[in-house]
Amino acid sequence: MSKKITREEALRLFKEYNQEESLLRHALSVEAVMRHFAALFEEDVEKWGIIGLIHDLDYERYPEQHCVKVREILEAEEWPEEYIHAVQSHGWGICSDIEPVHRMEKVLYTIDELTGLIAAAALVRPSKSVLDLEVKSVRKKWKDKAFAAGVNREIIANGAEKLGMELNEVIKETIAGMRTVAEEIGLKGNL
Repeated sequence: MSKKITREEALRLFKEYNQEESLLRHALSVEAVMRHFAALFEEDVEKWGIIGLIHDLDYERYPEQHCVKVREILEAEEWPEEYIHAVQSHGWGICSDIEPVHRMEKVLYTIDELTGLIAAAALVRPSKSVLDLEVKSVRKKWKDKAFAAGVNREIIANGAEKLGMELNEVIKETIAGMRTVAEEIGLKGNL
């Protein structure tokens, strides 16, 4: 019988290992988008959300061991293997050789970078909000390689392909997920 993980426990653990406000906002963004996609695909919303929330657990404290150290931390906390594998797989091809195979893992892999691009695109708008952000605005910024240069667009495109979804659809649904937590992630803007 594997341990039942709660959101409260995941958030406590995340905050124990990460103090940076920007990392928490990113974790909350990814959590919301994962929950959105889980609902879309009629999957376990809680589980997907928790995995989104915890995905960068080891990032601040162990940047050189990102997606590796997390296994040790979560095993010590007696987290299920399924959760650990999902978290490790989001860094596939960057800092992990664990390929995302399940739909949940493919979504996490795809939207992790995408949330960063969307947040950046929202912040340069007059409204500074994700609430009025449209897919075409994100696509325009996508083409500008100097904009949010740290965002790996190839990963997002590969992820969309792995999911069998059009890139515009993935962007649309990711924006929709982020809108649900606009205030918490600092992207409500002046709307």
